[in-house]
Amino acid sequence: MIKNDLTDTIAAIATALGFGGIGIVRISGKEALNIADKIFVSVDKNGKPSNFKTYTTHYGIIVNKGSIIDEVILTVMLGPKSYTKEDIVEINCHGGIVALTDVLNLVLENGARLAEPGEFTKRAFLNGRIDLAQAEAVLDIIRAKTDSALKVSVNQLKGSLSGQINKYRTFLLDILAQLEANIDFPEEEISQGDYQAIIIKIREINNGLLDLINNSKLARVLREGIHVVICGCPNVGKSSLLNALLKEERSIVTSVAGTTRDTIEEMIDIKGIPVKVVDTAGILKPRDSIEKKAVLRSRKQIDSADLVIMLFDGSKKLTPEDLELALKLRKKPVIALVNKMDLRQNIQRERIEKIFKHVIDISAKKIKNINLLEEAIADLVYAGRLIRTESIMISNLRHIKILQKAQKDVAEIIKSLDNELSLELVAQGIKEVLEYLDDILGKRFSEDLLDKIFSEFCIGK
Repeated sequence: MIKNDLTDTIAAIATALGFGGIGIVRISGKEALNIADKIFVSVDKNGKPSNFKTYTTHYGIIVNKGSIIDEVILTVMLGPKSYTKEDIVEINCHGGIVALTDVLNLVLENGARLAEPGEFTKRAFLNGRIDLAQAEAVLDIIRAKTDSALKVSVNQLKGSLSGQINKYRTFLLDILAQLEANIDFPEEEISQGDYQAIIIKIREINNGLLDLINNSKLARVLREGIHVVICGCPNVGKSSLLNALLKEERSIVTSVAGTTRDTIEEMIDIKGIPVKVVDTAGILKPRDSIEKKAVLRSRKQIDSADLVIMLFDGSKKLTPEDLELALKLRKKPVIALVNKMDLRQNIQRERIEKIFKHVIDISAKKIKNINLLEEAIADLVYAGRLIRTESIMISNLRHIKILQKAQKDVAEIIKSLDNELSLELVAQGIKEVLEYLDDILGKRFSEDLLDKIFSEFCIGK
């Protein structure tokens, strides 16, 4: 049951709040044009918005009781060829919060209701312009942290996942029709050739589902990123490395050991992977209560990291503290960096190589071999796979869980066919898989599910 029956007209600010060149108030619904008629005056005297052609923009002013609120550009998009499949009016105001809020309040006073979070996209789904998987891709696009994540999400919005799921649905519906015909008319037996063809098609679906599930881990990394911690003893160049990765001076760099007294976090794009890099305080024997807290935070960051970058000072011999920390990291994914390659090397590199698989010489100060570190991080994430962002990659946890259930049922169907169990059992299994696929596309849904999905959207989307 849908709480809002789609007969009311909704409005919201569709751009980020704050100062900007332009801010947009979006109106959608059957009263959108009538509301615009009441508040918009065309400077060029082109008439009222209700008479404007679709996909046209018009220069004018927003007026409230004879007072001008703002000078605007008004755009009309008539349903069903609009984002929501309803009549939409977008008022492009100056980007100040006062102007935007005043225009929105005027729209609400003239008959619109303030939109709920994600309600414009929710209406696009309920009105059949997009399916639920595509609607969820809209949020992924908004949250994308890198170009790679954006391309994957755009591909899903275009219908790549939906097309694949619909293909599997068509295959399963055809097989189900064959099986039910045989169940209803047992005298018309399925030939051995047709039986084998069914098995082949079911196996193809199973392999396709497994591919989607196996790619999901990487897809989630592209969407959510990885947590990388830079660690090491004091004054080995951790802050210089962070600055080199950021290509700007973010951390204070001095020759004094223990300059970094707390963790510093930054988000960067490495080969299309969102990476949260954390520069930690040097692991040392604390000299005061502040350093004690800093070291404890550093250790917590290391424990929770997806990947640890451990730095060594190549110009000095290994210290007991270096080796103690290195041995503690043995069970973590680690890239070891021998820093200060621009200086004379005194470190026992072979001892580091016995502990860690990945060892790279760099100069953080001179920004040498930083590209090798970036490539090593990408290699660990991609695991040698060639990633095509235009391929179907699922990062949505709801989709992943549903596909895992569907694949498990498909595997059981294959066992039933191989063991020549009753066709009624096979048909029931196919019906259950179809329900799972329908859940992804939103062919069946509950109000609670929609509320949960769209509550994560901003109000203007």
